[in-house]
Amino acid sequence: MQRILFIALLIPLLLASCVKEERYLTDQSARLSFSDDTVAFDTVFSTMATITRQVRVYNTYDEPLLIDAVTLQGGPASRFRINVDGDTSFVARDVVIAAHDSIFIFVQANINPNDQTTPYLVEDHIVFSFNDKQQQLLLTAYGRNAVYHHPTHPRSIYQLYINQWGQVDTMWMPYSIIDCANWDHTRPHVIMGYAVVNSNETLHLTAGDELYFATDSYLWVYDSATLDCRGTQGNPVRFTSLRHDGHYDSLPGQWGYIWLSSGSKDNVMDWTRVENATYGIVVDTCVTGSPTLTITNSVVQNNSMCGIVGQGAWIVGDNLLVACCGESLMNLQYGGRYLFSNSTFANYWRYSSRKTPSLIINNYYQYDRQTIFPRPIEQAEFRNCIIYGTYSGRDNSGELLFDYYDGATMNATFLNCLLRTSLIDTLGHPTFAPAPTLSGSNLIIGQDPLFVAPNEHDFTPGKQSPAIAAGSNDFITIPTDLNGNARGIPPTIGAFEAIQED
Repeated sequence: MQRILFIALLIPLLLASCVKEERYLTDQSARLSFSDDTVAFDTVFSTMATITRQVRVYNTYDEPLLIDAVTLQGGPASRFRINVDGDTSFVARDVVIAAHDSIFIFVQANINPNDQTTPYLVEDHIVFSFNDKQQQLLLTAYGRNAVYHHPTHPRSIYQLYINQWGQVDTMWMPYSIIDCANWDHTRPHVIMGYAVVNSNETLHLTAGDELYFATDSYLWVYDSATLDCRGTQGNPVRFTSLRHDGHYDSLPGQWGYIWLSSGSKDNVMDWTRVENATYGIVVDTCVTGSPTLTITNSVVQNNSMCGIVGQGAWIVGDNLLVACCGESLMNLQYGGRYLFSNSTFANYWRYSSRKTPSLIINNYYQYDRQTIFPRPIEQAEFRNCIIYGTYSGRDNSGELLFDYYDGATMNATFLNCLLRTSLIDTLGHPTFAPAPTLSGSNLIIGQDPLFVAPNEHDFTPGKQSPAIAAGSNDFITIPTDLNGNARGIPPTIGAFEAIQED
């Protein structure tokens, strides 16, 4: 019995003596390799955390490497945070990288606000301590201070619409009231929830003003209120998504829309960009004797649903690009008045298979399954416009859809336009019956405008484009195109004048 006990005690000692002690690389000249020389973040708004970036740390040697410590040079005050292969400690200790292996380090930045009105550089280093020496990896981020609009009224009810069963739908909306008189033009503005331009107020936005919207955030121009945007060609007013790091820079559907609600009046958008929203601009019923919205020299693009929605509205547009939306580019519904000149409507949506034409015009409102209210389209006129895209439609109907009700007027006119459609022939005659009142002249039907690089959002007609010199100078009220080039005589159809090579 004593012999058995002695053997049992001896076995662990024998096994331990057989275990080979781990040998680590001790060469003083050894260096770590990194997947990137610098972990760099795009411009970060102060107080807001960034996306997480990753960097890979390699041991390229034949022996494992023991890193005594991985930490941030800036200490606890650093504006960066790291996760070392799952270890979120401020100092990760005894990190082993096997021979010819690697680990991941995940990095975030969170920038403190200060008094600067321009972007400022924030730097730190990840410090690796091993073999009685240190090696560093640079971290950089540009911080920006901003004005934040957080909801101050957490529960406000608004009657949204009567649904198809005749029931009233409502929604709760947290909102803040914009102090229009004291708008800060020196800093970008970050919108959370609904930011409201209140009744009888005007929000004046000038060249270089930037509004960044968080998820499910909106600019709501209320009854009797006005939005007045006056940018310049080189310094437009910008409405866009909050996040622009990595793939978020051009990701559609990151915020709600600009809502020019029923009763808002005399809204103007000149040299303005609206991007990465769900619906770019929603314009409700006109209740005054002037256009609800006049939009010129502007770009509305990369929205997950629609670029411009008019609902019984009066909209005037000139030198306008509406491009690349998940459904229609423009949905002009429930009647109204619409006049667009020298504009390009180009839909080269690439995120999914699109099943909706670029332009939809509707002349009725149906709030349940039986009741229809006529809403006449008093005017829907397009002059020197391109309406083109990748959607062929049913029976090759293309990028136009007339959703009409016989009991209401629908007047649609196309003059000197290039259209992808089979609904109108080259003389402007409708090719289906019964039909709304359609007319047109000098039309180019079904021919590719030969944009320079449509998948890169360059919608300038190429030098062989049929749009060149096919427009009418009778419709030119702005002497330059959206790029600032002088209009030709006769002009190129669309928002961009083609540049002819000698």
